[in-house]
Amino acid sequence: MTREKIYLFDTTLRDGQQTPGIDFSVEDKIAIAAMLDEFGLDYVEGGYPGANPTDTAFFTKKRTERAGFVAFGMTKRAGVSVSNDPGISQLLQAKADAVCFVAKSWDYHVKVALGCTNEENLDAIRESVEAAIGAGKTAMVDCEHFFDGYKANPQYALACARTAYDAGARWVVLCDTNGGTQPPEIRDIIAAVIAAGVPGSSLGIHAHNDTGQAVANSLAAVEAGVRQIQGTLNGIGERCGNANLVTIIPTLCLKETYASRFTTAIDTEKLVELTRLSHSFDELLNRSPDHQAPYVGASAFATKAGIHASALLKDPKTYEHVEPQSVGNFRKVMVSDQGGKANFINELKRRGIAVEKDDPKLDQLISIVKEREASGYAYEGADASFELLARRTLGTVPSFFSVEGFRVMVERRFDANGHLKTISEAVVKLAIDGNRVMSVAEGDGPVNALDLALRKDLGKYQTEIDDLELVDFKVRILNGGTEAITRVLIESTDNTGMRWWTVGVSENIIDASFQALMDSVVYKLMKNRQLAGKIAAE
Repeated sequence: MTREKIYLFDTTLRDGQQTPGIDFSVEDKIAIAAMLDEFGLDYVEGGYPGANPTDTAFFTKKRTERAGFVAFGMTKRAGVSVSNDPGISQLLQAKADAVCFVAKSWDYHVKVALGCTNEENLDAIRESVEAAIGAGKTAMVDCEHFFDGYKANPQYALACARTAYDAGARWVVLCDTNGGTQPPEIRDIIAAVIAAGVPGSSLGIHAHNDTGQAVANSLAAVEAGVRQIQGTLNGIGERCGNANLVTIIPTLCLKETYASRFTTAIDTEKLVELTRLSHSFDELLNRSPDHQAPYVGASAFATKAGIHASALLKDPKTYEHVEPQSVGNFRKVMVSDQGGKANFINELKRRGIAVEKDDPKLDQLISIVKEREASGYAYEGADASFELLARRTLGTVPSFFSVEGFRVMVERRFDANGHLKTISEAVVKLAIDGNRVMSVAEGDGPVNALDLALRKDLGKYQTEIDDLELVDFKVRILNGGTEAITRVLIESTDNTGMRWWTVGVSENIIDASFQALMDSVVYKLMKNRQLAGKIAAE
């Protein structure tokens, strides 16, 4: 049976830019477009030339080599000819392969937002599509609010879609702009569109995630006949986000119900780069990846319960719906007070630490972990600290340096201008190869000052930690009151892109932080020597 192609359309740089807190620069857009192009998507929508200086500058050059480079913009305004509409001119002059017009398909919006007649809106759709084709560009039309529009006035919504198709649009994209449509409605309405004369081979779906069903709605649309899916990397987008292509792509490629009938531009060799792509994009956004993201999350193939781990060791298929390696991820059996020996032996083995099941040191390690977790440590979320503890218990860890002591001072005072200031200063005393080193640093808060002081002068190791970066810092109070036990979890990375997590627990938040900071530095030095980091870092 010949498999039909599902075309993948990425709108990270356009609709994804509507995400609160995200504001791409031209350089950001160039980097992301290159990532998407290299991965192999069919279309990359770059933004709205003419709407802002960033997007206008971005479209002065074609930014993809293989993917169709798409400019987004409105259909022509009512009462103005195509040739006299400055917005259309910007779109046609952009260095893009295709133009995706956004068109009103809900008669309520035509009246309220556009202030024109229904017929004038249809004329604008037709003339805009014809102008793009006349300029040698592929034409697409996003039918905004299509599903809500169909529910309000099915004849008019269908007329908008049919007008775009009859005018020559390669893709007519049905948008669930408010994100409230349910999968059964998606299927029924798309069936009506196809029955009205727009073939599925020319239809696309653009789903928002306001009921958590953007992926489900996109797949329902495919089942109904749609052959283009629009979405974003990691599901970013306004409000609750867009359909997540990082989830949709492996589902289409790896799940037999789709893979047996459809093909995409992403082959099995490219699919193994999915986790790296997802995490690299989060890095560019300066945010921590979602640990529980399907397929690519650090916990996507993690098992904690002892009974699950035991079965997993016998046959991974018992608790895995796909092979982790197929999407560039890896299996992780976590260690915690709920885990049995199988968890520990498997995790140690994957780190290159050989230990026999009856080795008394293994029992000692398990005892230490369970005792520490009872006091507040959480090794399931701090792989690097677990590996250091395991190596210290079962073998040795090099003594790179020792800490003689540290002091942190927080002073609140008025400056010379009468403004209230809070100053944090830390002093750390280290011994390296018998030489005593004292470092002083000021920081944005006591933990930052302590981190800066610790890493200010590590003697002969200093150049090794220049690329060490703390990317996340989490504090959790484990019981009530001002004397509460505090757990600090730190996430670190370096210029290799690897990430690792360390933990510290104490009645004193500064002491807990220092423990986690120390583990992070020591782990980095171990990793540099290939003595650690094969599994805990990712």
